[in-house]
Amino acid sequence: MKTVIIGLLGARLDHAGFGRKRHERWRPTVSLVMHDSLPVDEFVLLHHPEERELAGITVGDMRELSPLTNITTHLVDYADPWDFEQVYSQLLDFTRGYAFDPEQNEYYVHITTGTHVAQICLYLLTEANYIPGKLLQTSPSKEGNQGSYRIIDLDLSRYDQIASRFEKEARDGIAYLKSGIETRNPAFNRLISQIEQVSIKSSAPMLLTGPTGAGKSRLAKRIYELKKQRGQLTGRLVEVNCATLRGDNAMSALFGHVKGAFTGALNPRTGLLREADKGLLFLDEIGELGLDEQAMLLRAIEDKVFTPLGGDRETGSDFQLIVGTNRNLYEQVRNGRFREDLLARINLWTYQLPPLKQRIEDFEPNLEHELQQFMVKAGYKVSFNKAARTQYLAFAYAPGALWRANFRDLNSSVTRMATLATGGRITEDIVEGEIERLKQAWSGFVEGPPVATDSLAEILPAEALRELDLFDRMQLAEVVKVCRESRNMAEAGRKLYNASRNLKTSMNDSHRLKQYLLRFGLTFQAVSNGD
Repeated sequence: MKTVIIGLLGARLDHAGFGRKRHERWRPTVSLVMHDSLPVDEFVLLHHPEERELAGITVGDMRELSPLTNITTHLVDYADPWDFEQVYSQLLDFTRGYAFDPEQNEYYVHITTGTHVAQICLYLLTEANYIPGKLLQTSPSKEGNQGSYRIIDLDLSRYDQIASRFEKEARDGIAYLKSGIETRNPAFNRLISQIEQVSIKSSAPMLLTGPTGAGKSRLAKRIYELKKQRGQLTGRLVEVNCATLRGDNAMSALFGHVKGAFTGALNPRTGLLREADKGLLFLDEIGELGLDEQAMLLRAIEDKVFTPLGGDRETGSDFQLIVGTNRNLYEQVRNGRFREDLLARINLWTYQLPPLKQRIEDFEPNLEHELQQFMVKAGYKVSFNKAARTQYLAFAYAPGALWRANFRDLNSSVTRMATLATGGRITEDIVEGEIERLKQAWSGFVEGPPVATDSLAEILPAEALRELDLFDRMQLAEVVKVCRESRNMAEAGRKLYNASRNLKTSMNDSHRLKQYLLRFGLTFQAVSNGD
C-alpha cells in the first residue's frame, strides 16, 4: 500500500519566513515528509491562487527533503476563505475529480493547516467518505523542526469504548420505542431495530400500516420523543385522525383558513401543518383523507409551503411526517381514492405492525406493561394471584381468543380486571368473568352461521364444550348435522367420507364415523336423537 497525504497549504504556519531561517522552524506541511515512521509516496497540496509563490517554495523544500515523494498541487479558488459554502464546494469538487484508489493507497488528510472553516470541511468530507482516509494532525516539538504527528481513524467501530456507547445508545433507543417492554417476537424486534435507525438518520416521511389497535399511534409518539431527545426536533407533536376530517373542515384543520374563507370563519386559523413547524405531524388513517387534501398535502411535503383555505398568500412549515393506516393504500389507488404520487412520496419507509395474534409470545410482557400503566394512573398496586394469572394466560394463548382490537382489547381487559380487584388482587372469579365478557364481545366476529355450533350444547356438557377449539367445534357441528339428516350411521359415513372412501381397501365408513364420535364421548344414537 502506498501512502498518500492530502493537505492544505498553511498561509501562516507554512510561511515561517521566506528566508533561510525557514529551515530552522517547524512548518506543518514540510514536516510531514521528515518522519521515518511515515514514508510518504504521494503528497497532494491544495492551495489558493494567491499562494502560488509560497506553494512553490514549500514544494521545493519538500522535494529536497524527500526526493522519492511525488508532490502535486491543486488550486482551490474561493473568494472568501471563511465562507463555509464556498470552501466546501471547492473541496467537494476536488474530491469528485480526484481518482481515489483505496485498494492500492492509504489516504491521510492533514487538518492542521488552513482556516478553521477549511479544516471543518476536510473533516466532514472525510467523515462522509468522500475522502476514503484517516485524519492526520501535526504539532511542533521543543527540539528541532520535525515536530510530531498523530493519526485519527474515523472508523468508530475500531474504538471499543465509543462503539459500546453507540451500541448502548441504539439499545436504549430500541427499548424506548418499545416502551421498555421486553418483546420476544424476533420479526417485531427486527422491525423496531430498523425503525430506530431510520428515526435517527432520516427526516423523510414514514408510513406505519397495520390493523386497528396494533400500536401505530403509540409508536409514532415514541418516535417523536426519541427524535426530540436526540435534538432532531424542537417543535411539538401534532396528531390528527383523518377519519374525522371532512369538506371545508378538513382543509381548514390541516392548512388553516383566512377570515371569511367560508360561512362561520369569523377568525383566521393557523392549521395543524403550521402548528407542527419544526416538529412532527402524525396523520393517522391517512387513507380517509379526501383527494383535494391529498394534493395539498403532497405539495406541503415536497415544497414545505401551502396556501390556507380562502387565502392568496403561501405560508410554510418545516415539519417531519409520520402517517398511519389500516387500509391497503395500493387498493385505494386502484380504486381512485388515493393519489399514486402521494403514496410514492410517503412510501420511502413503510413498516407493517403485526396484530397481537401474530406476536402472541409478546402477550405476557405487554400484560405486565398494561398493569404497570394502570397502577401509575390509579395510584395503587394491583396484581394477579398465581392461579388467576395462569388462567388468564391460558385463555389469552388459546386459538379461540381473537384479540380483535389487538392491544386496545388488552388494555380494556386489564383496566376492567384491575378496577374490580378487591384489595388489589385479581382473582380467578374476576378472570372468569372477564373471559366470558371477551368471548361475548368477540362472538359476533366468528365466521360462519351463528347457529352452527348451537346443536353441540344439546349433546355436550358446557365444560367440555368450552375446552374445544373453534376448529373442533365447527367440524363436530357439521358432523352432527349430517348425522341428523341421515337415516343410519352407514349413510352418514358415506356422505362424510365421500372422497377418501374410494381410496380405502375397506369401506367401513360406519366404523370411521363411530371412532370419530368416540373422541368426544358421543354415539350416533346420541347425536341423531335416537333416529
